[in-house]
Amino acid sequence: MSTTQISNKHAAQVPNAATVDLKLEVVAIPVSDVDRAKAFYGSLGWTLDADFMVGKDFRAVQLTPPGSPCSIHLSTTAVPGSAKGMFLVVSDIDAARRELIARGVAVSDVFHFDGNHHVVPGLDPERQSYGSYASFNDPDGNQWILQQVTTRLPGRGLGSMDVATLTELLRETEQHHGVYEPTAPKHHWSGWYSAYIVARQRGRTPDEAAKDARLHIEAAR
Repeated sequence: MSTTQISNKHAAQVPNAATVDLKLEVVAIPVSDVDRAKAFYGSLGWTLDADFMVGKDFRAVQLTPPGSPCSIHLSTTAVPGSAKGMFLVVSDIDAARRELIARGVAVSDVFHFDGNHHVVPGLDPERQSYGSYASFNDPDGNQWILQQVTTRLPGRGLGSMDVATLTELLRETEQHHGVYEPTAPKHHWSGWYSAYIVARQRGRTPDEAAKDARLHIEAAR
């Protein structure tokens, strides 16, 4: 049996990953001084979630960037400064730079990549989503990349659920529910809305989310 056949056979035996959520919760950041790193990330406005001892030797310090579903854990078990290319998605890269600079952080100028993946100064000339970047380091040299995302790629969910995003999503949900409701079995709107919104947040298209919501209502009968 060829390598390709073995791979295909194995893939056929693996359950569809989409049936189980695998949510990235925490990323370990290697630092040399936990207190210094804690002060640095706290100065950025990141929320301190935890700081406690586990036994005599392990200190758990966790912080979360504003609007992020993923947190960081300050770790002293790896080479300090060895974490590189960690992305922080922002809707306005210029505003994000100004805020970080105001907090005393040395942030690079905005840059983008040309067709050969060479770094070019300035915003992406076509202002494409995912196309503009800036970077900064923490005191240990761990590297963070700011990336401007205004419209997410299909299948990537809806990003930060701010008021404007949620308002637009609720209007979209209302519109699709209005199409479904005249021929739907008796149900409470909240069940359909919840199934639709969860599907959209997971990266489903509006039509796919409407189908998921319909199946949810029908399964609950």
